[in-house]
Amino acid sequence: MVNKKTTFNRQPVSQNITRVENLISKQDREHLMGHHPATFWFTGLSGSGKSTISLAFEKALIERGIKAFVLDGDNIRHGLNRDLGFSAEDRKENIRRISEVARLMNKAGIVVITAFISPTIADRASARKIITESGQNSYFNEVFINTPLEVCEQRDPKGLYQKARAGEIQNFTGISAPYEAPISPEIDLPTSELTIEQSVEKLLRSLSL
Repeated sequence: MVNKKTTFNRQPVSQNITRVENLISKQDREHLMGHHPATFWFTGLSGSGKSTISLAFEKALIERGIKAFVLDGDNIRHGLNRDLGFSAEDRKENIRRISEVARLMNKAGIVVITAFISPTIADRASARKIITESGQNSYFNEVFINTPLEVCEQRDPKGLYQKARAGEIQNFTGISAPYEAPISPEIDLPTSELTIEQSVEKLLRSLSL
């Protein structure tokens, strides 16, 4: 478990550091890339379709010449966040770290697509604040992969719900840990009604890059 006294402090531990500003302007990077950067923050229950739709969306963007990259929850937990568990504190730190990564990738001019359960409204609000820096909400798009719990359980591609129901997995979102659905996401994708292709098309229609 992470140490809340240090990890969740928004200020660096060391007081002897200063920020270094890039010599390349935001406008120059956008001109180089040919589009604005943005983050599409996918949120939804396990099995809702976050990874599947995010990867299809990334492919569609690349085919249109837009530099994009998916940050997937499971992949991140194999590397950058492999020291974190699933307690409330660790989940919070998981989201904070990936928000900082997404912010840096946006500053480099890349469109970032994140696929994380990110179960709380507060943590997603924190992600928005970190990524947009000065409140430029056009750079942050909350995407609700809106799939009912019963549909996610029916899919259960990893067998996680079955294990959670049997008590083999603790703090499992939707079963033994809460999920707070977005109140007003920029994009709502009811995947029990939309195909993958229709979901991607809806995402593409939302672009203002």
